[in-house]
Amino acid sequence: MVLSMKNQTNEIGEINMHDEMRRAFALLSGKWKLEIMWLLNQRIYRFGELRKAIPGITQHMLTAQLRELEADGLVSRTVFAEVPPRVEYEITQKARGLGPTLEALTIWWNEHGRSLPGKLTSRGRKVKAAS
Repeated sequence: MVLSMKNQTNEIGEINMHDEMRRAFALLSGKWKLEIMWLLNQRIYRFGELRKAIPGITQHMLTAQLRELEADGLVSRTVFAEVPPRVEYEITQKARGLGPTLEALTIWWNEHGRSLPGKLTSRGRKVKAAS
């Protein structure tokens, strides 16, 4: 889904930041997009490496999420003319601006996330602790 980042204004010409933030969140919404972006912020990945690095993601879902990120200009895909073909994914210069945000999430998790109730499932999702 490609969303226009054109600023919305109200009657007095002010930018509606709520609408703008909803658009920003929509670019990264999806079960796996933030995890994909976090990995690609660290280095370039081949498709198979990404699939192995994200437990629980299917080939179909990884392909779909990468295509959406590419269509939104956040990920670039490079196909090398080799046999078999080699495909690499990396974040774009535009997406590199998200680096500090992804790093801030990592810092927050290291400081607070581990103390949250629950445990991680095999898919990396938190579940409530048994009462």
